[in-house]
Amino acid sequence: MQPDPEGTDPKAAPAAAPPAVFIMGPTASGKTELAVQIAERLPCGIISVDSTLVYRGLDIGSAKPDPLLLARAPHRLIDIRDPREPYSAGQFREDALREMAQIVAAQRLPLLVGGTMLYFRALQYGLSALPAADPAVRARLLAQAQTLGWPALHQRLTRLDPASARRIQRTDPQRIQRALEVIELTGQPLSQQQSGATQQTLPYRVLKLARAPRDRAVLHRRINQRFARMLDQGFEQEVRGLLAAEHLSPELPALRSVGYRQMLGYLRGDYARQEMIEKGTAATRQLAKRQLTWLRADNEVHWLYDEDGEPLSRALALIERELIGEVGQGKNIRIDWG
Repeated sequence: MQPDPEGTDPKAAPAAAPPAVFIMGPTASGKTELAVQIAERLPCGIISVDSTLVYRGLDIGSAKPDPLLLARAPHRLIDIRDPREPYSAGQFREDALREMAQIVAAQRLPLLVGGTMLYFRALQYGLSALPAADPAVRARLLAQAQTLGWPALHQRLTRLDPASARRIQRTDPQRIQRALEVIELTGQPLSQQQSGATQQTLPYRVLKLARAPRDRAVLHRRINQRFARMLDQGFEQEVRGLLAAEHLSPELPALRSVGYRQMLGYLRGDYARQEMIEKGTAATRQLAKRQLTWLRADNEVHWLYDEDGEPLSRALALIERELIGEVGQGKNIRIDWG
């Protein structure tokens, strides 16, 4: 059965839908490693669910899988945008549904892995019918941000749409810009329009797996180690090259993501190198905390805690129990397509 590419068929029954696996978790938790291990044992197609990995050239600071790993286990929706181009949750949903349909048509299992929780939510539940982006409005808001600063625009959003402002960080220019754009185009707060959205049906039987250590200190140590490894790999040189060779504006949403934002502050001279490291790791820990909060609010998630033993065998057991019909040896399996 090939799913409706729009994912809006109200008649799509979960029992008759093809299966899919979401591998989620906080940053630096080992999601990619787990996805690759699963793909080496089951006939899968991996789809990246990450708002930074979509951009070409943002490699080291995004912890993008290296070419050798991608050759071993190709990931879809990586390097599909120039950093100058915006990319939204709605665009991700459209792209992911297309890729999932192609994977299913090849009789393979869609395996979606990443940490952008908004993308997972958009894919599973759809998005409200918001107006399309308006280049003129966006350019005007960007010019105002360059003059006043994004915190000032966040204060404006707090006056106009307090509910959205509470959810959106003062350091998240893409979402601040979009919320103000929607208000200007529709005259209504974004939060009000989202609360009235009609839930869409995702025509897949989804198994949600979350990988994470129970001990927060373990995750923090991994985050610190990974940031240090990024610096050793040339993160600073990568950002300098993006600003020089590619002539990218520091205000682009692609360069405002965690890690890149702190490196840009250091290169502008806002603070010293050690402070950049401290700010970068702290921002990454805050991101992980938000990801964990989001995941813990989802009662469909099966947790694969590191302390409970090797996660691969538990993940495969859950996939076998929930999604697979007949299991043989190695890759000789038959996916139960319903």
